Amino acid sequence: MWINFAHLRERSTSGSWINFAVFEAKFTSGTNSDNNTLLSQSTNKARASGLRIDQYALVFVQHGRIQFYGDQNLVNYLSRSGVPQWIHTINV
Repeated sequence: MWINFAHLRERSTSGSWINFAVFEAKFTSGTNSDNNTLLSQSTNKARASGLRIDQYALVFVQHGRIQFYGDQNLVNYLSRSGVPQWIHTINV
């Protein structure tokens, strides 16, 4: 299954840099187990391709609403800033 994702680098509130990945889950049941599995597989695959990832999250639509799942700080950031532009794809 091909997954779109964004890999970004932003300054944290402490001033250090954070590398993060946001993966688009087109098909998810929304259960924590399924989300954890997809997030883990996607993150491992992206890291194996040489990307540094400190925080990671899924984005998906559930009941017509955009939902985020993953590292709480990143989820809070994405809730304010929105869904990033997809710039990469991986096969999971």
